Amino acid sequence: MKYTILLPFFCFSLLFPLVNAYAVEEDIAPESSTGLQKNITSSEYQSLVVTAHPLATEAGLNILKQGGSAADAAVAIQAMLTLVEPQSSGIGGGAFLLYWDQKRNKLHAYDGRETAPLSAGPKLFYKNNAPMGWVDAFIGGRSVGTPGVLKMLELSQKNHGQLEWGSLFQDTIEQAEQGFKVSPRLHKLIASGINPGLNRYAEAREYFYLEDGSPLPIGFLRKNQSLADTLSLIAKQGTQAFYNGPLREQIVDKVRSNKDNPGLLSADDFAQYTAKERPPLCLPYKTYKVCGFPPPTSGGITVLQILKLLDETNFEKHQPDSLQGRHLFTQASRLAYADRGRYLADSDFVDVPTHALLAPHYLSNRANLINKTQDVGTIKPGQPVGLTTSLADDQSPELPSTSHFVVVDKWGNAVSMTTSIEMAFGSTLMVGGFLLNNQLTDFSFTPMKKGKLIANRVQPGKRPRSSMSPFMIFDADGQFYAAIGSPGGSRIINYVAESLLFMLNTDMTLQEAVNVPHVSNRNGLTELEANTKAETLANSLKMMGHSVKIRDLNSGLHAIRRLPNGKWESGVDNRREGLALGEE
Repeated sequence: MKYTILLPFFCFSLLFPLVNAYAVEEDIAPESSTGLQKNITSSEYQSLVVTAHPLATEAGLNILKQGGSAADAAVAIQAMLTLVEPQSSGIGGGAFLLYWDQKRNKLHAYDGRETAPLSAGPKLFYKNNAPMGWVDAFIGGRSVGTPGVLKMLELSQKNHGQLEWGSLFQDTIEQAEQGFKVSPRLHKLIASGINPGLNRYAEAREYFYLEDGSPLPIGFLRKNQSLADTLSLIAKQGTQAFYNGPLREQIVDKVRSNKDNPGLLSADDFAQYTAKERPPLCLPYKTYKVCGFPPPTSGGITVLQILKLLDETNFEKHQPDSLQGRHLFTQASRLAYADRGRYLADSDFVDVPTHALLAPHYLSNRANLINKTQDVGTIKPGQPVGLTTSLADDQSPELPSTSHFVVVDKWGNAVSMTTSIEMAFGSTLMVGGFLLNNQLTDFSFTPMKKGKLIANRVQPGKRPRSSMSPFMIFDADGQFYAAIGSPGGSRIINYVAESLLFMLNTDMTLQEAVNVPHVSNRNGLTELEANTKAETLANSLKMMGHSVKIRDLNSGLHAIRRLPNGKWESGVDNRREGLALGEE
């Protein structure tokens, strides 16, 4: 595969002094840009796999060729991503998975989000009676939540799989033993200093750097026997090896014995962890039904709010990429992010007004705040009908290093899964050949403001709020039509909503839709993607009152869509190293 580096490289190390969570979220992208690549896409296939790395795509397709289902392929893909894209996801993290069961005509939503330790208190991220700086908080053991992705994949595969669990790890075990070639993206992210803790602890330092301290070069053959041994154990013993066996003991010891930032994870946290099936969130949009994931991720509600708010503005009269279309998008996004910041958190712990936030009357009233010619500036959250709890706004940084993949098998079953370890390279603690997450920094560091509780505060066993936004779309006959999702921190919501607008309102190919230049607004700055057509809107938007910033907006959108002939086309974001492969 050939790569062409076009976008300027951005180093996070200049921003390490930042300690304010909101400043961090506004000023830093979750993974720095590493350039554009030539798209390698597939269309006209009966089954299709799209992931962020060629080896993960090949692993998923290999499972389909063996007669596996989309649920089987998801296990193999996540195993391989743990090896070849360790900065973004892995078995030390968490995920959300939508699964379409074609035979039963049913959509499932599986929650594998990490949980806070049962001994964690609301001031987990306090030091000397004050909130910690973000960089101080996320490196080391304190930020590590109980990993959930393996339990979630086990639940999904048990319900929908066709192959034996152990067979799903073989490609990655062999690849880990033989070695994989370090990609341009992985090399550049190591070299960037994006995570200041990557060379702090021996295991990660020895894995990601050469003996002379230089980052692994492009093309370096990196073997990982430790991960091969870990996956062999999980293949033979199932997830019990991870949640009740020697791997659990290694993780707990690593987290609690971390000298500079020890954490609270215990054996009980692993023993009591459960993946959950939750009811998917679905709303009509045009002639389609659009379905996302409910809390603890904020992605489903917030994306759906953006789509429905735009329905109230005659958005369809404008080209989505026109000045007016982009302006309206930013205003709807302001409204939706305002509600997200106050009301969305783990619904097992907080009374999230899901139905009230998506009610037609509420959204119609909120849409009246949109000025079609001027930016209205920062918007306050709304007041959903029936809400009795008074909450304060959350400003957790949420800068996840994340990956998204989609699969459709020959039977028409499909997966849309977003998976994450949070910041690039996570906590930088390694156990068994994989990195541990730092997802607990997705909680609000402060439990209350001005006497009001924050919904996304730390509580024992709670799942931190996320922006991960796996989506599926169904046609007027209720048949599965498309799937999409993206990495990108809290900007995931904008990336997915924007792509859905282009997918469902234009005649673009799916590839064209995911490559559209990004415009983002999270109820603050209006961000325009650097070195793209979006930059040309800057002056006009400024005249409309927008505070504009041009920057790299590094998504990783991966999508599939059904063609009129019943076969599938792919969308592979050219901002990452993804690949689509299919079977005729």
